[in-house]
Amino acid sequence: MGSSDHGAPSFVRLAAHPLRWRLLSELSAGDYQVRELVELVGEPQNLVSYHLRQLRDGALVTARRSSFDARQTYYHLDLERCAQELAATGAALHPALRLGPVAPAIGTARPSAVLFTCTGNSARSPIAEALLRHHGGGRVEVASAGSHPRRQLHPEAVQVLRERYGIDLTGRPRHLDAVADRRFDYVITLCDKVREVCPDFRDRPRRVHWSIPDPAATDGDAFVRAADEIDTRVRYLLPRLANHERSEND
Repeated sequence: MGSSDHGAPSFVRLAAHPLRWRLLSELSAGDYQVRELVELVGEPQNLVSYHLRQLRDGALVTARRSSFDARQTYYHLDLERCAQELAATGAALHPALRLGPVAPAIGTARPSAVLFTCTGNSARSPIAEALLRHHGGGRVEVASAGSHPRRQLHPEAVQVLRERYGIDLTGRPRHLDAVADRRFDYVITLCDKVREVCPDFRDRPRRVHWSIPDPAATDGDAFVRAADEIDTRVRYLLPRLANHERSEND
C-alpha cells in the first residue's frame, strides 16, 4: 500500500469508508469472528465480509483459522502496519506531518490490572505477562493463568524471552481458579480454546481475545514468532491501559 500521485493514499481510501472504519475500530481492541463483527456493527454478514476482504487486500487485516474450531476464522488488525501507513499518509501531505512510532504510555492513577490466559499457561500467557510487566515498568498489575495448566513453563518460551528480550521467565503455571477472586480490568485470552471456557470475573473486566497459535504445536521458529506478535500487541495495549486509568481517575 502507498500513496498515489493523483489521489489520496490507499490507507485513507480504505479507512474513510464508514463501515470499514467501524470494523477497524472494533478490531483495534482484539480479534473477532465474522458473526461477532456483524453483531458489533449491526450490518448484514455479506456486507461485513465484503469490507473485511477489502481490508485484507489492503494488508490492514489478517485472518487466521481458529485452533479450537477450524471452521471459524478470527480477524486481526495489524496495528503495526496501520502505524506505518498513517506515518506515510501524513508525510504524503507534508513532510512535517510524518508521525513518529507509538510510545508506551502509562498514567499515574490506580494501575490497571490485566490477566492473560491460555490453556496450559506454559508459553503464550506467561510470555504476555512478562512482556507487559517489562514494558509497563511496574505500572501495571499483571498475572497469567490457564484452564489446564502444564507442570512447568515451556523451556523454549523461557529461552526466547531471555535471548530476545533479556527477560528471565520464572515461576510455575497456575490454574484460573487461583486468580478467581482477584479484580482485573482486562482479561485477555491468547488461545481460541480457553476463550470458550474462560470464567467470568468479578467487576466485569473487559474481555479481549488475541488469537495466537500454540507455538508448541508448530515447528521452526514458532516461539520467536509468537513472542514477537505478543510483544507488538502488548506495546499497543499500553496506551489503552493509560486511557483506562485516566477515565477511572476522572
